[in-house]
Amino acid sequence: MQLFFRINLSFDDFLPYYQGTAEMIQVKDDAGRLLWIHGRHLRRYLTREGIRGHFRLELDQQGKFVSIEKLE
Repeated sequence: MQLFFRINLSFDDFLPYYQGTAEMIQVKDDAGRLLWIHGRHLRRYLTREGIRGHFRLELDQQGKFVSIEKLE
C-alpha cells in the first residue's frame, strides 16, 4: 500500500522527534486519512529549515512500515 502526504515542520518543531523525546508524528495523507509516522523514519530529511515536502509512504499488507521517500 502506498500513501502520499505533505509535511511542513520547522527544525524546532521536529527537534523532539530527532532527539527521541517524542515518537509519532501525525499527518494527513492526500486522501484525508490520518497517519501516525514514527519520527525516526523522517530524520534523514531534516535540514536547517526543518522537514518540508511531498512524501510517499509504503506499508506492507499488515500495515507495517516498508519505506518512505521524498518526492519533491
